Amino acid sequence: MHDLLIIGSGPAGVSAALSASARDLDFLWFGQRSLSRKIERAGRIMNYPGLPAVTGAEMRDAFLRQIDGLGISILEERVNAVYEMGGSYTALVNDKMYEGKTVILATGVSGSREIPGESRLLGRGVSYCATCDGALYRGKRIAVVCTEPSLEREVEFLAGLAAGVLLCTSYQDCSINRDNVRHVVGYPTEILGENRATGIVCGGETAMVDGVFCLRSSVAPAALLPGLAAEGGHIQVDRLQRTNLPGCFAAGDCTGRPYQYVKAAGEGNVALHSAVDYLKAMERPAK
Repeated sequence: MHDLLIIGSGPAGVSAALSASARDLDFLWFGQRSLSRKIERAGRIMNYPGLPAVTGAEMRDAFLRQIDGLGISILEERVNAVYEMGGSYTALVNDKMYEGKTVILATGVSGSREIPGESRLLGRGVSYCATCDGALYRGKRIAVVCTEPSLEREVEFLAGLAAGVLLCTSYQDCSINRDNVRHVVGYPTEILGENRATGIVCGGETAMVDGVFCLRSSVAPAALLPGLAAEGGHIQVDRLQRTNLPGCFAAGDCTGRPYQYVKAAGEGNVALHSAVDYLKAMERPAK
């Protein structure tokens, strides 16, 4: 049981991790060594204090120097789901689980919109985790929605289990070359089914399947953590970055506009201090 789980490695996650290290918390940080695609692609950043007119790559390198200098590790694993366990949180990462007394969500915003029917059928034929649920569809027909080529290794894994795969990608070039995989370029317009997923509409056609896997680099906040209050695709927080769930905090673009690096870094710091206050309150004996 760790003190804190930080999910996301953009400026909000970086800020939270740096402050968590300074406070000697026992924490795990999930993200990417590249930190953030948004940073990586930025041409010129003009309003970040102390880093005037830097490129995104220069900002990333500056962050990494500070992270490495403090010996902070980033777990380069994708969190598929987070569950509130009545006083603590469990992060599901493929076939592993990590527990924390508190959690900070710094997941950014997903560039892929939710598919109609996705949230309603999540856990009922819709899954975000190939490793967790792939074996349930051995010898069956599935659809896989993949938004990034880097996730194709998970498609390969699923194709090795399923009898047939309809692969829907939002990009043209696909490296998957299997007899049981049919590739369609397009983003699904609906996942079909009443009590369980039974089909998908993609590329102008309807396919009947036994399950649907949605593989994205990030999961919509409300789908990532059941019970989390969100509006307009953003996590609802107060000025202390507290969500509606005790011990859960959020920071950065996932909490809403403006989508600014400096705003995200500030919120990451506030979220960490709120998590520290929450941990202290947990330690106080009940009166």
